[in-house]
Amino acid sequence: MGKVTGFLEYERLSEANLPVTDRVRNYKEFVLHLTDDQARIQGARCMDCGIPFCMTGCPINNIIPDWNDLVYQQDWRRAIDVLHSTNNFPEFTGRICPAPCEAACTLNINADAVGIKSIEHAIIDKAWENNWVVPQPPAAKTGKKVAVVGSGPAGLAAAQQLARVGHDVVVLEKQDRIGGLLRYGIPDFKMEKSHIDRRMAQMEAEGVEFRVNQNVGENVKAEDVINEYDAVILAGGAEYPRDLPVPGRELDGVHFAMDFLTPQNKVVAGDKVENQIMATNKHVVVIGGGDTGSDCVGTSNRHGAVSITQFELMPQPPEKENKELVWPDWPLKLRTSSSHEEGCERDWSIMTKELVGENGKVTGLKAARVEWKDGRMQEVPGTEFTMPADLVLLAMGFVSPVQKVLDAFGVEKDNRGNAKATTDGEGCYATSKPKVFAAGDMRRGQSLVVWAIREGRQAARAVDEFLMGSSTLPR
Repeated sequence: MGKVTGFLEYERLSEANLPVTDRVRNYKEFVLHLTDDQARIQGARCMDCGIPFCMTGCPINNIIPDWNDLVYQQDWRRAIDVLHSTNNFPEFTGRICPAPCEAACTLNINADAVGIKSIEHAIIDKAWENNWVVPQPPAAKTGKKVAVVGSGPAGLAAAQQLARVGHDVVVLEKQDRIGGLLRYGIPDFKMEKSHIDRRMAQMEAEGVEFRVNQNVGENVKAEDVINEYDAVILAGGAEYPRDLPVPGRELDGVHFAMDFLTPQNKVVAGDKVENQIMATNKHVVVIGGGDTGSDCVGTSNRHGAVSITQFELMPQPPEKENKELVWPDWPLKLRTSSSHEEGCERDWSIMTKELVGENGKVTGLKAARVEWKDGRMQEVPGTEFTMPADLVLLAMGFVSPVQKVLDAFGVEKDNRGNAKATTDGEGCYATSKPKVFAAGDMRRGQSLVVWAIREGRQAARAVDEFLMGSSTLPR
């Protein structure tokens, strides 16, 4: 694949970013995709490694060596065809996926991995620029109707696949716009929402119908959905956040991350939001060291926070992983996001003990250092400290999907509160409720966009088999 000696001749080149001083003034994307020549050279680094572990590291099994080689040959048209054969939305994954494929790259054993994500980004942007992304309407209609509840990546992938084989697909979204957590959970500076809008236009031309403000369990009855459609796919996100049960949790100024991020996305979209939570001129503390916490940091920087501190309960990861021990699996190592680079103090092994305030408003945070022994956490004596905090954002992950949707449909749950459904054998993705299926976060819990697309595609095939007896959709 690529150039036989390319991995010896060329170094990895990361995508360029706009300067921090420029990008924190707005909410636009600031990552610049590779030029044609840069992408060609990066594609040349793909080794003829025999066993492409990158493909198994990728949840949707992207045929990575093939499109790396096609980019090296500058055959962009065929490259997007190969990319689209496994991935409905590479403009999403090329921007917000953490790229487990690169961790599994054979070159990553003792060198810098091939820049797979940056090449993917370049391919899909080139495809849109050249009008190669076109609707693929079905050759014939089946007369079957399918409802997809939730319009995040899992729901969109399932809907597109089913529409392309001729089913009438209706997507029900509880929010006022389509996109789920892609729309209202991911800040625009990481992924502008025009990418969703373009896909919506393509999918509508393929026959997908989108309905917003459809909140199953509230203004839409699950029973009506089951009766009206031949099959239903539950594809909502894992939106139930993990809380922080400490004294002072009830104080004004303590919020879940999504209560902070979602209104900002609506403002960027042109909405007027009353009582928006702002970080302007505040001391901000973000509790939780993952991607959602990083998004809170980036948004707080754009608001003009006085200071931003991010705490993580777990110990600080090593700066470099032990590749001989972990490859090709996803490594535990220190990751610094673009939001951290814009300005943020980070600390690890910190336990929040209490939130303090005056007149009902949070003014500070009392914490202490902890150490982990035999998997158990214990406070380090004499390390307690207090720091100012005018805004505390809880970004500690998500426990499960919103339970009222699952309860409305009456599906059986697993011990984590997700819809119970298998991914193998006969009846995969089917719930305990007849003709009701589940995919993405609704089935597996909080996960990556790439896992959501995989499950949406596979659930679509399972539904097609259920309706038609067999399916031509890829597994």
